[in-house]
Amino acid sequence: MSDSPAGRLQALFEGHRLTPTQRRIAHCMVRRAADAPFLSSVELAELAGVSQPSVTRFAVALGFDGYPALRRHLREVAPPERPAAAAGEDAGHNEYQQAVLAEIENLRHLAGLLADPAPVERVGRLLAGSRPLLVLGLRAASSQARGFAYFAAKVHPDVRLLDEGGSMLTDRIDAAVRAGATALLCFALPRHPREVVEALEYARAAGLTVVTVAESAFAPVAAHSDLLIPAAVGTGLAFDTACAPMLLGRVLLEAMADELPDAQARLEQFDAKAAERGLFVE
Repeated sequence: MSDSPAGRLQALFEGHRLTPTQRRIAHCMVRRAADAPFLSSVELAELAGVSQPSVTRFAVALGFDGYPALRRHLREVAPPERPAAAAGEDAGHNEYQQAVLAEIENLRHLAGLLADPAPVERVGRLLAGSRPLLVLGLRAASSQARGFAYFAAKVHPDVRLLDEGGSMLTDRIDAAVRAGATALLCFALPRHPREVVEALEYARAAGLTVVTVAESAFAPVAAHSDLLIPAAVGTGLAFDTACAPMLLGRVLLEAMADELPDAQARLEQFDAKAAERGLFVE
């Protein structure tokens, strides 16, 4: 992604200590990378759901005199002409259609990120080699974690789902480490519970390698992850949509299964037993 507009924007933002509001602006600009050099501070503030002064402070935090200076810089590193479809891509669509189209764009962004398979392959090796394997996801991310753990258990010999917070969370991390765990996979979606950040910090201190799927490389969990792969969420409806994080989870499952020599045998054994039990309706 380093040669794409989104990649160049992300490289510009990385290394700066940004507030949660500023991370929201950065995330919005990465998602709208083709439009970013042409947006006014008011337009960007509206898209990011922040105030116009916040956009100005964001530009200053990046080392620019103000937002106009940041926008001039973006025009120097972005394509000189705005894509023809960008300005009117939502024209004629209702809010429900726009939400679907935004998710399609999130999936396109994820496809571009996966052009380099090395990070996913690395994650696959880490997850396959951890016995047991911890999968964490609280609140909004619990369904993502639960779905991953459900399928992972069909090919991995010991998967432990952490989808409830509270004082028992660290106890279960400790138990897994004692049993030989080396990696924890976290699904982290906004809004980010404090418990997730604290759990990741604790897991790393316990010696686990933390792999995180989050909506952005600027998410609060990034500082507590050894490897983060971003997958954007849709924000066009009252509740966020998470098609890209779900699909990324399936991609990571595939990469993990590729590293487990007996994965196919386990699946065939499950299918045989399911047929014997009449588990599924034909």
